[in-house]
Amino acid sequence: MFGLGAPELLIIFLVVLLLFGGAKLPELARGLGKAIRSFKEEAEGIKQEIEKAAEPSPPSPAEKKESPEQPAAKQS
Repeated sequence: MFGLGAPELLIIFLVVLLLFGGAKLPELARGLGKAIRSFKEEAEGIKQEIEKAAEPSPPSPAEKKESPEQPAAKQS
């Protein structure tokens, strides 16, 4: 995980604990979780929009009426 081992993660956790205190950590974690969830939802929405735009749309009834294919007349 990013080349961080257990000692490095422990030092980072202790620094965060000293900066924010024990009471603020749950609030920070909750806010971070909400932000990540929101980001994932928006990313999924954008992915669906791209897939929807990439699908070929069926011709509309007006387009079908404009270009009816008629068989060629016989020439004698």
